[in-house]
Amino acid sequence: MKTAIVTLSMGLALAGPALAQPHHFSYSGATAPPKWGVLNPEWRVCAEGKNQSPIDLRGFIDAKAPPLQLKYTTLGVSIINNGHAVQVDYAKGSQLSHDGTTFELKQFHFHAPSEHTLNGKSFPMEMHLVHADRDGNLAVVGVLMSEASADNPVIAKLWAQMPAKAGDQRKLDTKINAADLLPKSAAYYRYNGSLTTPPCSEGVRWYVMKQPVTVSKAQVEAFRKAVGFANNRPLQPINARVVLE
Repeated sequence: MKTAIVTLSMGLALAGPALAQPHHFSYSGATAPPKWGVLNPEWRVCAEGKNQSPIDLRGFIDAKAPPLQLKYTTLGVSIINNGHAVQVDYAKGSQLSHDGTTFELKQFHFHAPSEHTLNGKSFPMEMHLVHADRDGNLAVVGVLMSEASADNPVIAKLWAQMPAKAGDQRKLDTKINAADLLPKSAAYYRYNGSLTTPPCSEGVRWYVMKQPVTVSKAQVEAFRKAVGFANNRPLQPINARVVLE
């Protein structure tokens, strides 16, 4: 997991690469997801890993999962269009606690369409909130986003400052708390997975919220225009894993 935390410190979203990525990857063509495992020897797990993300969430096992303790008390600092995703870097001090481990929120970012599916159903967008503990282990909270007629007010504030050009970064001049982007219900699905972009490091704790939040069609289209393409990795085999709820 040290590789994962190093790339995070460079600005890598769990599904959004650093601005200075030494090996290029994309979502289509010669550097598309099926090729990631051969583009760089350090990315072999993208092709060879057995616990890769995203997956289709289904076949749930009732594990009486304890609630997530989310304490998002700080705010977003900057918003970045890194050419693969739109990412909001977060100030220190916000935490996720679960099973006796505390993780700090580092950043959150978006995908369209969703990377995870639920019983085969895809969603227009998905948000990933990326956390790391002091040893570099990662935990990600995934939030599926369905389409509604009304704009999401928090997304509206973010999109008003979203850089339209890849590589651009802006300091947020509006208070954005990630807690305001979470669903009302704290129920979640849990499974063990990976980063969804190179280096596809495994050992990532995934918590995907059961209840989607809503965004408008116009907001989805604005995101797609800024990124320029669909930025979701194809579904990966679940293999021997289970999805807990």
